Amino acid sequence: MSFPSVVEIAGEVRAGRVTARSVTEATLSRIQRLDGGINAFTAVTHARALVAADAVDADLAAGRPVGPLAGVPVAVKNLFDIEDLPTLAGSKIRRDAATPSRDATLVRRLTAAGAILVGALNMDEFAYGFVTENAHDGPARNPHDPSRIAGGSSGGSAAAVAAGLVPLTLGSDTNGSIRIPASLCGVFGLKPTYGRLSRQGVFPFVESLDHVGPFARSVEDLALAYDVLQGPDPEGDALCVRAAEPLSGRLEDLAERPLRVGVLGGWFQQGAFPEVLDALGRVADACADAAPVELAGAQAARAAAFCLTAFEGGELHRDDLASRALDYDPAVRDRLLAGALLPKGVHQAARRFRTIFRDEVREAFQRFDILLAPSSVCPAPPIGQATMEMDGVPVSVRKNLGAFTQPISFIGLPVVAAPVSRPGQLPVGVQIIAPPWREDLAFAAALRLQRDGVVAAHPPKGAP
Repeated sequence: MSFPSVVEIAGEVRAGRVTARSVTEATLSRIQRLDGGINAFTAVTHARALVAADAVDADLAAGRPVGPLAGVPVAVKNLFDIEDLPTLAGSKIRRDAATPSRDATLVRRLTAAGAILVGALNMDEFAYGFVTENAHDGPARNPHDPSRIAGGSSGGSAAAVAAGLVPLTLGSDTNGSIRIPASLCGVFGLKPTYGRLSRQGVFPFVESLDHVGPFARSVEDLALAYDVLQGPDPEGDALCVRAAEPLSGRLEDLAERPLRVGVLGGWFQQGAFPEVLDALGRVADACADAAPVELAGAQAARAAAFCLTAFEGGELHRDDLASRALDYDPAVRDRLLAGALLPKGVHQAARRFRTIFRDEVREAFQRFDILLAPSSVCPAPPIGQATMEMDGVPVSVRKNLGAFTQPISFIGLPVVAAPVSRPGQLPVGVQIIAPPWREDLAFAAALRLQRDGVVAAHPPKGAP
């Protein structure tokens, strides 16, 4: 079966062929029936969703304008503020925190566009992980094989879209937390340029690396969400001051533009599983005149990203680690404690290397419009698997799923994570990487590949 898209739902609601209430009721029913086997949701905002749906229907009945997401069910990672709902950030510690008095900026932008918020989604505790095996809420399960992980830390966001529970979700990405679950669950995800989308009302992890972005099942749906979400937010997020021209209405023209494509080798293929390399090869073959390119500083950039993550994460949690260490997920606590012990010089050195690596990548973009790389080193591992083999060497699953994503977010580049078409097989995806502030180039490449059938989101086998 195929699941209805964001574009289709909004079009049907605006045309009066279905009501926002009927779409919302069907969505809530599907979540109730199916999420027990996926564990994507940590809270369902049932009453709020029905009130919002009725408001959309009332506006339509009265002839008042409705937004481009009219009646579209959405859900957000549970580190986004939702009015009157605890912002858990996947933790035990925040379960007794005061509830927000208003939604996060991006949640407000979705609902202002007519979207219907139906709940909050499972994640790694405090976004520190790539697996969403949450010690407090349980693991988010991969809809393509519930014995396997959904990826993380935005695992619930990817799983909810892949399972057809909702067509659009929000997640966050510090070191790969949108791109990895998008790859493992076989959906599209956007990690925009650092500073493009507002982080106001989003519980922080690593200020210098945190990004936020959407998940969807098609390039068109992802682009529509991106248009709704972007725009300056100087009062809520001082970094978010730059808006791009909307993509909706010009995607077709963008897809006709010739693109110079570089395929990242070296570090970005080292230890990758065969099916990942095969998927990357298929995408590269579909791009005319794609050429290999290496970034000599990629491994060091990944190491520097590790240092920034540990140091800033440790600093953020220092007080709670001192007073409530046993309330943390042990897998998260130990890494935060180690980060809290790092000297400031390590953090400063990592930030200095960012300039060096940024210059190297800028040079690559003199020759190429986009760069291709795998999103994850492997398809989804089983839940609970601690190690995997890379180049014949046992390594930690938790530490190494992000090997190919961390160097890219280290310098804040925009990426469309695209699932390679593999019906009936475990999903894998590619990163379509563009220069800073050029999300349009990544979307153009993704749309062309989708048209050619090279990238596509597929419902899980046997999806009800």
